[in-house]
Amino acid sequence: MPTESSERAHEPSRDTTDEAVQDEPNILVPRRRPIQERSRRKFQALLSSAREVLVEVGFDSFTCEEVASRAGVPIGTLYQFFANKYVLVCELDRQDAHGVIEEVERFAQKIPALDWPELLNDFLDHLADLWLRDPSRRAVWLATQATPATRATAAVNEREIARMIASVLAPLMPATERERRAFMAEVLVHVAYSMLNFSVSAGPVPGGEAGDTGGSAGGEDMHDATVTELKRMLTAYLWLAEKEAQAD
Repeated sequence: MPTESSERAHEPSRDTTDEAVQDEPNILVPRRRPIQERSRRKFQALLSSAREVLVEVGFDSFTCEEVASRAGVPIGTLYQFFANKYVLVCELDRQDAHGVIEEVERFAQKIPALDWPELLNDFLDHLADLWLRDPSRRAVWLATQATPATRATAAVNEREIARMIASVLAPLMPATERERRAFMAEVLVHVAYSMLNFSVSAGPVPGGEAGDTGGSAGGEDMHDATVTELKRMLTAYLWLAEKEAQAD
């Protein structure tokens, strides 16, 4: 298994070092995005391999050399796109965020036929199913919590989702001011992600059998119970804000 030191030894001298990434909360993006089809295939192969490695070994043991090896490309090719593993996981987070945005857009097509509690339930059910069935979702989210730079970049991706949520909420919460809706959308996204992480990492649901964890029937019960509480919390949060706005 390649070590982090051997990975840095292969990294070009112009690359941002891991230490600098940890110290400076800069937004992490690929050095370049591919234009030609051949380059796009390599780019996607690297991301797919990175997701596999992250799930299998965790972020601490994750190395760019292993990702390049699995993708079947030279390590130099990886560094043409990604300065280091931190940029890689942030790009995976961006990929996940855009998938959520596309799903929100699909839900938005149901408005105004669908009221906001139904919309919220549908959205959270979809997100919760992804979180439970696809272990890479949690692995990526956890990896982005590793450094100030990765957290800052993940926050940018969350805000992209929040902007879409805010636009969906506009016709559903007409009395609430635009700025407040925008802030509430950011709170909604951040709370949902945090609670979903809790839902797959906590112990068994109260009353379940000892030893039940994520992946078992008891783990799924815990996940479902957490999602139910999340729906109650966020529904009440949005309902109260709109009622207060109507009263003003």
